[in-house]
Amino acid sequence: MDLKTPAVYAGIGSRQAPPLQVARMERLAQVLAGHGWTLRTGLAQGADQAFYRGAAMGRGPVELFLPWPSFERSARTGNGSDVISERPSQEAYEIARRFHPAWGNLSRAARALQARNSHQVLGGDLGTPAALVICWTPNGSRDGQAPDAGGTGQALRIAAGYGVPVLNIALPDDVERVRELLSCAREAEVVR
Repeated sequence: MDLKTPAVYAGIGSRQAPPLQVARMERLAQVLAGHGWTLRTGLAQGADQAFYRGAAMGRGPVELFLPWPSFERSARTGNGSDVISERPSQEAYEIARRFHPAWGNLSRAARALQARNSHQVLGGDLGTPAALVICWTPNGSRDGQAPDAGGTGQALRIAAGYGVPVLNIALPDDVERVRELLSCAREAEVVR
């Protein structure tokens, strides 16, 4: 996979992403958008919004999957290329239930947040998986099994379950793989 073959990726991660990682995600999303890549994200504060801002700066297509219509409304740019799904489908809830280790303990709002993760990875129709997930988590998880993986962990568990590759830019090896994805040296500076 390279920049010359535009694809759909899920850009997600922790709400507690540090400023350096937020800037890195914004620039990475901007470069990918400039090469025609489509971002899927959930617009949560932190990493999701960093990817979203970057894709908007690069004027790239975005698929926003929200848990409810008013979620993070103030963070939306109104970019004409945004495709917004304001609620997870019933099937998305079923997928989320299968992958969440404590589904029965979640509130209604938490279930909606987890269900929208199904769409971020698998698309609006839940049958069109992203080519890859690019994320940042404090623990470097690729499969969402770490106890502190949070909401991003749900998306990573779904990705693992459906065979979608994950690059976690908290890991030096994955940073190198992102550099390889970026075809020109100037753009590789994004992840330095």
